[in-house]
Amino acid sequence: MPQSSLRRADRVSAILDRVASNGSVDAGNLANEFHVSPATIRRDLQVLEDQRLLSRTHGGAVAVDVAYELPVRYRVGQHREEKALVARKVAQLLPKGPLTLGLTGGTTTHLLSRILAERVDLTVVTNALNIAAELALRPRLKLIMTGGVSRTQSYELVGPIADQALKGLNMEVAVVGVDGISARGGLTTHDEIEASTNAQMIRRADKVIVVADGSKVGRVCLAGICAITDVATLVTDGSADPAGVDAIRRAGTEVVVAGS
Repeated sequence: MPQSSLRRADRVSAILDRVASNGSVDAGNLANEFHVSPATIRRDLQVLEDQRLLSRTHGGAVAVDVAYELPVRYRVGQHREEKALVARKVAQLLPKGPLTLGLTGGTTTHLLSRILAERVDLTVVTNALNIAAELALRPRLKLIMTGGVSRTQSYELVGPIADQALKGLNMEVAVVGVDGISARGGLTTHDEIEASTNAQMIRRADKVIVVADGSKVGRVCLAGICAITDVATLVTDGSADPAGVDAIRRAGTEVVVAGS
């Protein structure tokens, strides 16, 4: 996508990528790069500072020294090609014919739901509002939502209501999005309540497939979801750290590298 045609969410995601990589950004350079006015960049930086995702300086911004979870509307633009590769690979791996499939929230699982929208004989169980919106008007598949309390960061419904709904359901496969996956830390995410709901979906599934672009392999976040031994398959891309991938394989989890 040409820089001049970037939507605001994509532009802000790109700004956050540069802050994460370089530690700081210059507002004038950003305005030139994205072909927008300096005032527009200042507004973008102010929005991000209000969300404590960076700290503004005279003429730009610097990284904040905290671990944070990007809102999903900003994550869509990050690692877009890698996530699309992973989603397409998972769609190929799923069994043909009648299937009951669990989908947690996440940008990659959302991409997968779009690919699967035309399948027949598919029952989807999800706690993700954006996935439900994608599938609600598809007459040839059955959609089951959990209920629960909405998390604005991830568009997921979480908490005791969601957990209780999942306890009464059985899924053949659950496709799980995570913020981190490693042999040592297992599956992790930023929010402990979300972790609990995702763990409940994993317990109700016969097989667990994790989708994670390479940036998440080897990462350990605050809240544990489950051990790596509970995961049958990890689908990632070629940017994943080879040592992290090898450690996950040694733990007994199949690793599929999309695009290789």
